[in-house]
Amino acid sequence: MEDLLQDIRQCTICKPHLALGPRPVVSAHPDSKIVIIGQAPGTKVHASGVPWDDASGRQLRKWLNVSEEEFYDDTKFAIIPMGFCYPGKGKSGDLPPRPECAPQWHKSLFDKLKNVELILLIGMYAQNYYLGKTAKKTLTETVANHKAYLPKYLPLPHPSPRNRFWLTKNPWFEVEVLPELRRKVKRLI
Repeated sequence: MEDLLQDIRQCTICKPHLALGPRPVVSAHPDSKIVIIGQAPGTKVHASGVPWDDASGRQLRKWLNVSEEEFYDDTKFAIIPMGFCYPGKGKSGDLPPRPECAPQWHKSLFDKLKNVELILLIGMYAQNYYLGKTAKKTLTETVANHKAYLPKYLPLPHPSPRNRFWLTKNPWFEVEVLPELRRKVKRLI
């Protein structure tokens, strides 16, 4: 696993497309029980090199009901984004994750993760990639139908502060999905 993580951290496959250059961010251990598949690092995470080291990460830890210490224990959580590097700025936020990363590295990582019991799919890029044709037409529909993907996958919206309107429009998420998420995480860690 360490050799693979080192290879990922040295990856430059999409270097020509990255305004800030490559800085792959990933965390995993052969004993990880929960895999968090998010989108791609933002500028703060690019600067620190620590996954989810931003406001979205604080919100995600609240959703999971875990401490920073638990969250960054790679024997509990593997953190594998769809795009390992900051993709750059778009018109209304960050660009989508680079499409090269997941096909290049995810299978190799999962081959070494032997104890995974739950995969959290955060955002539509992860959901579309892993759920394929079983993903619903919208992220909202996919998350609302989260039970259809259990026990392996649990789709979630992105915990970004920019999604506060989505959370306000979909109060069922806090009532139905978060308690289930917290129960599963508590049982596994």
